[in-house]
Amino acid sequence: MSTLTGQQIAGSGLTGWVFLGDALYTRAATGSFAAGLALVDAIGAAAEAANHHPDVDLRYPHVDIRLTSHDAGGVTDRDVAMARTVTDLARDAGASLDGAGLSRLELALDTPERDGIRPFWREFLAYDGGAEGERPWAADEIGDPLGRLPVLWFQASGAEEPRQRWHLDVWVDPSEVRGRIARAVAAGGRVVDDSRAPAFWVLADAEGNRSCLCTWQARDGENE
Repeated sequence: MSTLTGQQIAGSGLTGWVFLGDALYTRAATGSFAAGLALVDAIGAAAEAANHHPDVDLRYPHVDIRLTSHDAGGVTDRDVAMARTVTDLARDAGASLDGAGLSRLELALDTPERDGIRPFWREFLAYDGGAEGERPWAADEIGDPLGRLPVLWFQASGAEEPRQRWHLDVWVDPSEVRGRIARAVAAGGRVVDDSRAPAFWVLADAEGNRSCLCTWQARDGENE
């Protein structure tokens, strides 16, 4: 099954869900732990019937749901179908779905020697990636096999010094990114580079430490 583009997902008519580059995300406001547990049970039963395996995080007073097709390496039609099912289940339970404010964090290490240092970070973090039979990480990244910690990817850079080696990539919904930028700038930051917007903006704090705000837009032929 082929994966969907961000534009296709945006056109699917889902309400309360956001696409953060790798999966569909939403938060169900349940109001209590018991109500959240009941919703998780209902989602689990529906997912089992559909042979789907969503990531579900039960908290007080909300439930976070993440949908992706692990075998396809991205969001597919079956994830959209499951999102519609979850939306119906949440409505029946009196819980509202809202993806506003949700984001996804990646760690990026700037390096001219990805292959030379990747084995160390793989073992240091007890991550996997790249080896046959493991989760389908991209060639430039490693990840937590349990899905708890941020993906680490290696960004090619020159060998000149000094340079910042680590930065954060934070994925947000396109509707949220400009407000996030404005608040960061008002808090003392600045936009360093917007030449690749709306795919990503490079921001820096008052000391010059850089990180990126990313969206699914303008990637691999996506419409803006």
